[in-house]
Amino acid sequence: MAKIYETDKLYEFLRPMQDWLFRHSYRRFEQVGLDRIPTDGAVIFAPNHCNALCDALAVLSLGRERKVFVARADIFHKSIVRKLLTWLKIMPIRRMRDGASAVLHNDGTERMAVETLRNGVKFCILPEGTHRPKHSLLPLKKGIFRIALRANADFGQQKPVYIVPVGLEYGDYYHLWDDLMINIGEPLNVTAFVREHPEMDEPQLINALIPELTERMQRTFLWVPDDEHYEQNWAALSANPPAPYNRMRKRRVPCWLRWTGLVLTAPLFAVCALLTIPLWGTMLYVRKKVADPAFHNSIQYVLHFLLIPLSLFLAWLPWVGFEEWMYQLRQLHIQYSK
Repeated sequence: MAKIYETDKLYEFLRPMQDWLFRHSYRRFEQVGLDRIPTDGAVIFAPNHCNALCDALAVLSLGRERKVFVARADIFHKSIVRKLLTWLKIMPIRRMRDGASAVLHNDGTERMAVETLRNGVKFCILPEGTHRPKHSLLPLKKGIFRIALRANADFGQQKPVYIVPVGLEYGDYYHLWDDLMINIGEPLNVTAFVREHPEMDEPQLINALIPELTERMQRTFLWVPDDEHYEQNWAALSANPPAPYNRMRKRRVPCWLRWTGLVLTAPLFAVCALLTIPLWGTMLYVRKKVADPAFHNSIQYVLHFLLIPLSLFLAWLPWVGFEEWMYQLRQLHIQYSK
């Protein structure tokens, strides 16, 4: 039986299309600090988790190398879903909310994660454990550190183990066609950290690694303290963001120009809307069934990936026109509602 980290011909065949579609799902797509990804050891990516499935796809876009992911175990219950997720190189991991006894079953996932890293395949785990569309971090879970320390104990003498923080900065959490900046932070060399603290046992090492990784992750995106002043702090930070986030596109198109453009392109919009009824109709139906808006972005992307190939790309350009028209209309609504 093939290992989850091994090459799959169909997966490799579809991978370029996935990478192309994901990059072109954003107006501005930028990757910063790719040279910080270590090449001399095992790499565990640790991104902030603010946009459901799109966060994993953002990490997948970091180079053409294979990557293995983990996701919460409760979505693996159905056989067909479990097979699909495994084919997508996603493994189940149980969280404390699933019960203390359930977490004990993570041993198999941790062993496979270590084997994946030992074989030179990069691994990704979202250390917050759950997604939340905010510019802040939830407390990091211990799973990523257990895997890193276990890998270091297994092969740390041959090659170092790194945890690489990844900052995901979205222009809009709930809709595609906006901006996405992926910022690679300063790698945390777990092997060196363990060597420098020989007096610490595993629980002590984990407790020391948590604040270290937290601080490094906070520096990779527009982090805002998660307190009662969050909205005010975010408004001030977003109004004058530091580098490199100040390169993200700022739209200051006058309202009269946007209205003029919408009016002039209305006939084209009507044609695009008609030609893409199967796409946007399906999208609206599925999104209506999902209560959590943080998943809407991911749902929209997955439907793009599934439906556009089925229509042999005939609806691609009309679909882009439809999305652009709706996006501009939404921006006007936001501006007038302030």
